[in-house]
Amino acid sequence: MTTKKTVKVRKTKRGRKKAYTYALGRRKEAVARVRLFKGKGDLMVNNRPIEEWFPGEVNELIYMKPFQVTKTEGKYYATVKVRGSGKNGQLGAVVHGLARALDKENSELYHLPLKKAGLLTRDPRMKERRKAGLAQSARAKKQSPKR
Repeated sequence: MTTKKTVKVRKTKRGRKKAYTYALGRRKEAVARVRLFKGKGDLMVNNRPIEEWFPGEVNELIYMKPFQVTKTEGKYYATVKVRGSGKNGQLGAVVHGLARALDKENSELYHLPLKKAGLLTRDPRMKERRKAGLAQSARAKKQSPKR
């Protein structure tokens, strides 16, 4: 299975060009646009360090999972723009985007471990819509009289 790798180039602040791999991650209403770079650097989310955007050790375990599964911790870094949904939806979108970017980077090495870990599958669970004729939420029924 050979996938076409598209490497884009962006200019850094000093005018140098830097190659990156682009991927999109989604979860609930959140969309994460991920640029994956080779080398050492910090993971940035919306121009902030990722530890600031998703604080806590539990969140760190979640967003580092694609790198741990592929054994690429410290070899890549990424910049991410994420919008929509809440923090958990955004975290899921970032993880999905990172996994897809790593898969694009080297599909032969990383595809199988990422797939086995379930990181390439987009989580289809969405918020259920509110139905007309019901009470305030999606499934709440209106209260009926007792007698």
